[in-house]
Amino acid sequence: MIESRIAAQPSAVWFTEYDPGAVRGRVRSVTSAAAAVNRTAVLVAYAIPDRDCGGASEGGAPDLDAYDGWVREFAAGLGDKPVLVILEPDSIAQIDCLSADRRSARFAALGRAARTMKAANPRARVYFDAGHSGWLPAAEQAAALRSAQAGTSGDGIFTNVSNFHSTADEVAYARRVLAALGGRPGLGAVIDTSRNGNGAPPAGQWCDPAGRAIGRAPTTVTGEAGIDAYLWVKLPGESDGCKGDAGSFTPDYAYELATG
Repeated sequence: MIESRIAAQPSAVWFTEYDPGAVRGRVRSVTSAAAAVNRTAVLVAYAIPDRDCGGASEGGAPDLDAYDGWVREFAAGLGDKPVLVILEPDSIAQIDCLSADRRSARFAALGRAARTMKAANPRARVYFDAGHSGWLPAAEQAAALRSAQAGTSGDGIFTNVSNFHSTADEVAYARRVLAALGGRPGLGAVIDTSRNGNGAPPAGQWCDPAGRAIGRAPTTVTGEAGIDAYLWVKLPGESDGCKGDAGSFTPDYAYELATG
């Protein structure tokens, strides 16, 4: 069941370690393998300083100068074929844990990161964090995205990463955010559908909640205007930090999602 319903589906590859000496080769390994079989790699850059506000997924680069260097190495591995980058989940929606000056510095770093990646590979599509439909109002989220230059530096937004909100709710929310964001024409959204098959759990239950299920299979053919892709960004079965260590694969949880 886990093999046929989860492992057989394409999912994103996360880069979570601050490893400036190794990340270029690790990214190149993934992008080269995808190109060899005419597939588009989906990569998650996840090394921003003060990651997860010190929560279960804490970590990242020691400071923003170090992060800039890590991003340059990440970008150098992107190759020259189409690739999709999910840029730092929760880095914008969760930014209120930082002081005002550190928020401004993070916004600037995210804009630089997107520009660095697209300069290294003009065929790369880079998407910025827009939280999810149960978090910030669309206008507030769009204002934060403008501060990060998402409307000019990237290709759009992503929503619902590692979360459970229904695809219909996320489509509507993403469109509201994009409309409020402005920016250059052609910006789109990608939605994480890996665990949203039964919609959101009761309020406050975010850590490996019971009763969830895998959602729509990954595809770039969504049939929805402005929605570039449904993706499995969070691998179903990877714990949020309750059924196992954050990011660890838990077979029992994967089975619950596969059969939910």
